[in-house]
Order: sequence, then C-alpha cells, then structure tokens
Amino acid sequence: MDATDVIERQLNPFPWYQYMRETNPVSYSEEYRSWSVFRYNDVQKVLTDYSVFSSQYMGEQQPIAMSIINTDPPRHRQLRSLVTQAFTPRRIAQLEPRITQIVNELLDKVQPTGKMDVVDDLAYPLPVIVIAEMLGIPPEEREQFKRWSDELVGETQTTGHNPQMEMGMYFYQKIEQRRQEPKNDLISALIDAQIDGQHLDMMELLGFCILLLVAGNETTTTLLGNALLAFTDHPEAMEELRARPELLPDAIEEVLRYLSPVKSMYRMASKDTELGGKQLKAGDFIVAWIGSADRDEEQFPDPDRFDIHRSPNRHLAFGHGIHFCLGAPLARLEAKVALNLMLQRLPNIQRVRDIPLQPSSSYILQGVKHLPITFGK
Repeated sequence: MDATDVIERQLNPFPWYQYMRETNPVSYSEEYRSWSVFRYNDVQKVLTDYSVFSSQYMGEQQPIAMSIINTDPPRHRQLRSLVTQAFTPRRIAQLEPRITQIVNELLDKVQPTGKMDVVDDLAYPLPVIVIAEMLGIPPEEREQFKRWSDELVGETQTTGHNPQMEMGMYFYQKIEQRRQEPKNDLISALIDAQIDGQHLDMMELLGFCILLLVAGNETTTTLLGNALLAFTDHPEAMEELRARPELLPDAIEEVLRYLSPVKSMYRMASKDTELGGKQLKAGDFIVAWIGSADRDEEQFPDPDRFDIHRSPNRHLAFGHGIHFCLGAPLARLEAKVALNLMLQRLPNIQRVRDIPLQPSSSYILQGVKHLPITFGK
C-alpha cells in the first residue's frame, strides 16, 4: 500500500471491515501478535464477557492501569460505584447552560467570517473547557492539558518525556491541594466519594483524573467532527434537522454508529476460549473492532446508509456491559447543544472539499484532524 492508499483506508476502513466480516471475522495477525474481531455479536461478546476477556492487560505501575477502564470485577464494580457518586446524571444535566454559553462564545468568534474549522474552532476547545472546568483546572493550564491528552491516544508523537508521568505529577499536586482546600469540583467529589467507608487511593484518583481528561475530550472532539462530516455528506438530513431539531438525539446516535469515534478496544483472554470457530489461548491479545461491528449487516439493515431515523440502533460506540462509557451522557449533551446551535446559527453549511481530509493519527479513534466549512453569515 502506498501512502495515498493508507490515508484512504484510514478515512474509509468500511470496505475492509466488510471484507473481514465476510472472509475472516476472527483473525490472527503474526505482525501484531493479536486477534482481530469484526462481527457485531463477537465484538459485543469480547466487550461484555469479562470472565474470559479481561480489561487488565496493562502493567499496574501506571495510573491509567489502575483506573476503571483497566479493571475487572469485583474491583471494577467498587470503582464504578464510587465514581458514579461524583458523576451523577444531575451533575451532568446542570452543565447544559454552561455548555450552551461556551458554544455560543466559540461560534461568536467565527460567525462573522462565514467560515470555520469545525475541529480547531469548536470540537477541540469545547470538551477541553468542559472537562477542565469540571475538574477545577484553571484556564491557563488547558493547553498543557490538551497536549498530554493528544499524546496519550497517539494523536501526536511523544519525544523525550512521559505524558502519563507528567499528568500524574500534575494531578497529584491538584489532589493534595483539594485535600487541604476542597472546592465544588470533580476532584473534590472523587476524594469525598466512598463505599463501605472506602475511598479511592491516590493511584486510583490519578488514574481516574487522567482517564477523564483523555476520554472526556478526545472522543467528544471526534464525535463532533464526525457529525459535521456526516451532515455535510448528507445535506438532506442536515436540512431535516434544521426543521426538526427534536430529531437531533436520534441523529447523534446514528453518527455514533455510522462513524464510531472509538474504532477499536482491547482485551486479553484470561483463559483458553473459542470465538468464531477459532481457538484463543490465555494471554492472547484481542482487538475488538467497534467500527466494523457498527456496520454489521446482520445487526443493521443497509448499514452503509446514514439514516437519522434508524430504529432500533444498538450501536457499540460507547462499549457494552460493565465498561459502558461513563461519560456517554456528557458526550451526548455536548453534541446535542453544539450541533443544535450550529444548525440554528450557521445557514447553508458546506464542507470545503478542495482541502483533503487528514485522518486522525490515533490508533483507537476514527476521525479527521481538520474539517473546514463555510456558511452564510
């Protein structure tokens, strides 16, 4: 494959996913020493059956390895219960006025010009500002915040330093400050949260702060970019949403399915098992291709069609089972507010098609680095 083919495959992996679902739905790669799983039912099983497909595939020396994403029950259940106390639906719902204010401020900057880069001007700053404010991070430290986040998902290259270690030291200081002087923010709420008299220990607090930062902004940035990508490729859907904004929640679910922001998740076999007629051994590494599962013909009729009325829509974009994304309500709320205001405020949105799309460099995200659009003033 030459460089152009690689970029095309990254931007449009769906023909490859379809080929793999049809010909080799559970396949082993000698090069990567891992299994890849492509069909909906198999991906769902890998994401759900923690007794066989373990999330504990990292060493335990790093904070993120101690976080909720990398634990199995019973510890996972305890961690999730603790974190849920600090991340309640009520706390999320209360953010809507502030999210609306942030989006309006971001659109105020670009609206007079008749053009914007959806990623740089909205999708990138919005979730960073929201999650930084939730954690109680001052505005001047947000840029640093975002850089670490990009490095951790492989969006930008890391040279000569360890972003996870730097973030760990940064959050360690923040946690110690909050222990002395609690505030009305998520770090203070996480320090307070307890079950059966048990609090999160320092490593778990660090892991959760880092996870929240990364998961809380990278995926929402990608979701917003993918939504505008889908809308500008399907202008009839965009016009229907302008006329009937109440359809937006269903449209967001279809964006999540059609262009799943997280294209893959990882697990490790904790025992010998059989999947799709193949024998997996304990210790084998598994890549569950969510992006493929969400285009599986057996689950979604006419899966390559973008249909904002699709129902049912049991996509796996937020995962499944005990590891279902804790931040899903926040991502959905940010997307609903941002897309609604864009459709209200920006008439005749068009993608600038003579600037080629650049795929995200991340190994887990399906999205684009930039998305220039024009619109009526």
